[in-house]
Amino acid sequence: MIKHLHDPLWRAWATLLGLGVVTTLAAALGGHLPAPVLGAVLLAVAWTKARIILARYLGLVQAPAWQRGFDAVLGAFLLLLYGIYLIPAL
Repeated sequence: MIKHLHDPLWRAWATLLGLGVVTTLAAALGGHLPAPVLGAVLLAVAWTKARIILARYLGLVQAPAWQRGFDAVLGAFLLLLYGIYLIPAL
């Protein structure tokens, strides 16, 4: 088990598992959080999970310029989704 701590794919998997728990807890506590906060938390977790998958499983960590491009496009898309999510709250 200890040797796995140095394996980037194992750490990525463990992080994704932890973020899945965070998503579940946020959804369970959704009734106690304001909708804009819950939406921001869920989208931030989704962005982090997507970055881990792109970097570790698809190998973008070896191509930093491509990783920055994907991060920028993904971040812009999630900001757009958050803006659309907030429209009914106005």
